[in-house]
Amino acid sequence: MKKIKIGIGSFSLLLFIIGCLFSFTFNDISIGDNILTYIGLKAWSNGNSGTHYTIFYSILFFIPSLILGYKFKNNFGSKVGKILSTIMVIIIIVNSLFFTALL
Repeated sequence: MKKIKIGIGSFSLLLFIIGCLFSFTFNDISIGDNILTYIGLKAWSNGNSGTHYTIFYSILFFIPSLILGYKFKNNFGSKVGKILSTIMVIIIIVNSLFFTALL
C-alpha cells in the first residue's frame, strides 16, 4: 500500500481552494469582497460596478499554488492544485486581456 506524502506541496491545493473562495460569489455573498472591505481595500472600481478587483487579488493565492505545485510535485494534492491554478490564472489573464481590448 502506497503511503500518502503530505508536505509543503499539499498547500498548493489548499491555496487553490482559498483562491476560489476569494474570487467566486456564492448566493450573492462574496467572501473576497467582504475581506477586502474589512481591510479597507476597494472590491470594485466604481462603487458596486466597474472592474471587479477581487478576481485580481485572488491571483495572490493562485500563483503561490502554482509554485508549490511545481516545486513539491510528489506531495499530496500538489498536482491537482498546480493544474487547477494554472487553468485559473490563464482564464483570469485571457479574460482581463479580452475585456481590456474591448474598452
